[in-house]
Amino acid sequence: MAEAHSAEAAIYREYQARGGVVDLSGRTQLVLTGPDRIRYLNGQVTSDVRKLGVGQAQAACVTTAKGKLCADGIITAQEDALYVDAEGSVREALLARLERYIVADDVAIEDVTETQALLHYICAEPPPFSSIGQISAARRFGRPGWDLRLPRQDFAAAREQLFSGRTLVDAALAETLRIEAGLPRWGYELDENTLPPEAGLDQTHIDYHKGCYIGQEVISRLRSVGHVNRQLTGFVAEGDAPLAAGLRLFATAEDTASIGLLTSAAYSFALEKPIALGYLKRGSPTGALLARPEGANGPQAVVTARALPFAS
Repeated sequence: MAEAHSAEAAIYREYQARGGVVDLSGRTQLVLTGPDRIRYLNGQVTSDVRKLGVGQAQAACVTTAKGKLCADGIITAQEDALYVDAEGSVREALLARLERYIVADDVAIEDVTETQALLHYICAEPPPFSSIGQISAARRFGRPGWDLRLPRQDFAAAREQLFSGRTLVDAALAETLRIEAGLPRWGYELDENTLPPEAGLDQTHIDYHKGCYIGQEVISRLRSVGHVNRQLTGFVAEGDAPLAAGLRLFATAEDTASIGLLTSAAYSFALEKPIALGYLKRGSPTGALLARPEGANGPQAVVTARALPFAS
């Protein structure tokens, strides 16, 4: 384990020194065109699409009428189109959800997942590739960065140039950066039963002043109530015991009813400790908690709740 951490730590340090590039081409990618695209999409998502300038991106949720998530993603504005990218697993459901409410709107939605590449550069300055594809400012992984969209065939032809001088952030390092930044992910912290405020998305994905969208009444009501029944929380291991998704949280060794659940885990090179994301029930203690598999005897690890993000 120590040797693995040592090798991964070297890549992490290299990323910090050189900046990183992440291949996000596996994400769902939809493009909206037509004169009604801004008005239409603004009525479907939790953020205010009207505030986006060309080359800018913002996070948003698509919700049901009951305020639960259909998807979370990033909306990017270009001169004549809006791009929506989200987790790959929601591809069919998200397209169907957005198409369902097109009635008399002059808007078209195209699935370009198979034809477009999407790279993300984690760095302060935009990469010098505006002649190759569309560049937009986007904050992913809790850090400033830049998206580059281009046809997949052009990506294949220019691959060496596009990655030159930067650390290629693989899936493992991307997960570490995500968890360190305290960002929930579909299939881990997020699913069809999640209310956005439970996952802290009210801080990053919701504009409470924009007006109507599907699910808006429920989400606004949650804000007026002032709380949800569980909350996405960070956890740090006391000691070096590894953490894992699926571990249940207990206040004491004698308790049989869990008060929370770990949903993602990684070794943090910023903190040099195992960390995790998970949900904690409202009103639960936040001191030392026991993390163990459901039904197991005795604690597997001791963790302490911590405010997010762990690092940025």
